[in-house]
Amino acid sequence: MEKPREFEFVTFDCYGTLIDWETGIRRAFKLALEGTGLSQTQQGELFELYQEEEKRIEGQMPYRPYREVLSLAASGAARKFGKNIPERLSSLLAEQLPSWAPFPDTNPALERLSTEYVLGILSNVDNDLLEGTLKHFTVPFDLVVTADRVRSYKPETEHFEEARRTIGADRGWLHVAASLYHDIEPASQLGINTAWINRKNSPEGKRLKGRIVKEAKDLTQLADWLAP
Repeated sequence: MEKPREFEFVTFDCYGTLIDWETGIRRAFKLALEGTGLSQTQQGELFELYQEEEKRIEGQMPYRPYREVLSLAASGAARKFGKNIPERLSSLLAEQLPSWAPFPDTNPALERLSTEYVLGILSNVDNDLLEGTLKHFTVPFDLVVTADRVRSYKPETEHFEEARRTIGADRGWLHVAASLYHDIEPASQLGINTAWINRKNSPEGKRLKGRIVKEAKDLTQLADWLAP
């Protein structure tokens, strides 16, 4: 296995990379949709519409807090779905987000990495929501950049530019994420070293071959590479 470059800082996307976002959000959908008679397939269709709506709303101006994005995306997905969806779905997501759990490999990997690197989080979320999430981690993060702080959502570049101002252009920095769209592509375009966590064994990253420093199936494999 090739040796990692000389990194000092390792930053992470939070939801979907460190936190099991999909399980958490699907659980919230299931709870809100109990009694509606929707099949699992229909619930899956609604979830896909939600993801599309979230991306669309995050790209709009002016900036909206993430709580509002969650609510508007849920409402928009329900409208497009064309069936009566309980209004509670729009508030339930923000209520449950701080309870979403880390992947099983997250904390063991972070504990290994924290002994050798300065760790950070770059997240599309409000400060208060992230505060609830940080309680699930067993190590502290020295750098935290939120959408709330930079008034912008990835894949716009403000998160990365703010982190670079803090880290410094001449310091070794690796950004780790599961989302090609939100993180890997924009960071790579700025010349930031990236590691892709490909938990679903997707072939999608092939189009970025040569631009991703490391592809790993999970954070354990990443830690094996960075902190053997």
